[in-house]
Amino acid sequence: MDEEVALVAADGTVLGSVPRSRMRAENLLHAASATLLRNVAGDLYVHQRSPLKDWCPSAHDAACGGVVRYGEDPVENAPRELAEELGVEGAVLEPLGTRLYQDDTVRVLEYVFEARWDGPIRFADGEIVAGEWLSLEALGALLRDPSWAFVPDTRNLLTGLARDGVRDYARLLS
Repeated sequence: MDEEVALVAADGTVLGSVPRSRMRAENLLHAASATLLRNVAGDLYVHQRSPLKDWCPSAHDAACGGVVRYGEDPVENAPRELAEELGVEGAVLEPLGTRLYQDDTVRVLEYVFEARWDGPIRFADGEIVAGEWLSLEALGALLRDPSWAFVPDTRNLLTGLARDGVRDYARLLS
């Protein structure tokens, strides 16, 4: 489906919309949600993306989320994406701010959330093929390995949270 996605300025101002295929082809700055799912022990859910994804297929990720549709609020997008990708419904999402990430393959303003969940996980829409709970220390060790296939925007997001002392994310650096 070539949905209309919101194009944004670096401050989040919506500038218009384009089909998703054009956003990807021209690497246009767009908005997306990124929800970090933690359990009561503080572990982070890390998953492997489907080989059919249009960006970073088969890579690992620790954020559930997706491109914000034109006319959609990121606060609406985040729980929808969490339900679609992991089958998690009813979790309270706490905002952690925004992060801008840009490289040669993606330009995205991420609206970051954190949610706690100890219920079942199910790969509801086929975008995720595997996953597991990892401690921040274990994930940090994997992130330090540049050969580990991990999406670059979430790597940047987690590094930024750790460096900025947000909650306990500094444990990623231990």
